[in-house]
Amino acid sequence: MRIWSLFAPLALAGGLIAQGIPSEPAPPTLTADVIMARVAANQDRGEALRKQFVYRQHIHIVTHKPGGRLMREETADYDVTPAPDGTEKKLTLLTGRNWHKGKYEAFSGEPAPDQDSMDGDMVKDFREDLANDKSKDGLGKDLFPLTSDEQKNYAFQWLGEEVQDGRKVYHIGFRPKDKGDMTWAGEAYIDEAEFEPVRVFTKMSRRIPFLVRTLLGTDVPGLGFNVAYHRQEDGVWFPATFGTEFRIRAFFFFINREISISLENSGFERTHVKSTVKIPPMENH
Repeated sequence: MRIWSLFAPLALAGGLIAQGIPSEPAPPTLTADVIMARVAANQDRGEALRKQFVYRQHIHIVTHKPGGRLMREETADYDVTPAPDGTEKKLTLLTGRNWHKGKYEAFSGEPAPDQDSMDGDMVKDFREDLANDKSKDGLGKDLFPLTSDEQKNYAFQWLGEEVQDGRKVYHIGFRPKDKGDMTWAGEAYIDEAEFEPVRVFTKMSRRIPFLVRTLLGTDVPGLGFNVAYHRQEDGVWFPATFGTEFRIRAFFFFINREISISLENSGFERTHVKSTVKIPPMENH
């Protein structure tokens, strides 16, 4: 069972998926659309640059009963290397524990125990969906509307300027152009000097329709993601951390779980390709 298959009934039923008074933000010198167009151009060019890096990816996933017991926990480490269509990831370490017959059982390596159970299946699917994505970033590009292809379906709004980690950033809101779409909405913080994303938050653009929630018994309250980008010494920006916490309720599948996922990319190194030319030895005549 693929975890994303839980959302299939939604598509059939109408689409899946501070204290004080804030001051008005200063008028922008650049519009939100212009800022994000520059971000898209950088993201499009950056794919070729990010393809030149190897790095390590650390994924941690936990499932809980709502407000209660931890049911399953997995930690996985991958080595990530460039590939013609994105990235290739090699699992180097897998550890975890799961609740089984009144006690926790620890495990290491594959095959993990009870992987075909509800919690084991969910964790495996989420981990593989994250780890096996073919994007150059190692994250699903459709989670964050940054590239030119993704931005076509979004409207952007200027929210102000801020300072994060000592760098000035534009604060931009985004939502689908079609208000009837059930996709992502959120906020992006864009580095003013380099027009690269510093941090992006997403949430579902609207709630799952009431009839779907009541008749099909399926809901995903709190679903959303956040990612932070770090600038490498040579100027290439990479997503460094990713996280989400949400709840899945699918009563027809007897599923009611709280899920937390965190991902960290580190140890970035640019690959160095060396070529050699072999000259055959001269023959004696």
